Amino acid sequence: MAAAYMHIGIPVTNKKPGMVYNEGARFWVSSVDDYDYKIEYLKFEEGTPFPEVLHRNPHVAYKVDDLQKYIDDADSVICGPMDANDKGDQLAFVWKDGAILELYQEV
Repeated sequence: MAAAYMHIGIPVTNKKPGMVYNEGARFWVSSVDDYDYKIEYLKFEEGTPFPEVLHRNPHVAYKVDDLQKYIDDADSVICGPMDANDKGDQLAFVWKDGAILELYQEV
């Protein structure tokens, strides 16, 4: 198994400059390239399909080579796997060793 750091995701209650809206999933997100240290800010709107635990807690995202193996190794699954985009990439959020991880696999 191989994992590479992508970003840290931090939920916020107020929009930050430059955030874009994901209408399908009802949340605002910043570009990780806009901030040092690859920070992704997220502001979730009412009706988002993402669980409440993600609205209140940061996560660390990793690009993985085999999403299912990492899901199987997790302590529990928060949500996913799900489509990350229209290219077929997949992601899931899991608990592992007391931390929330976003696992991302490109096709």
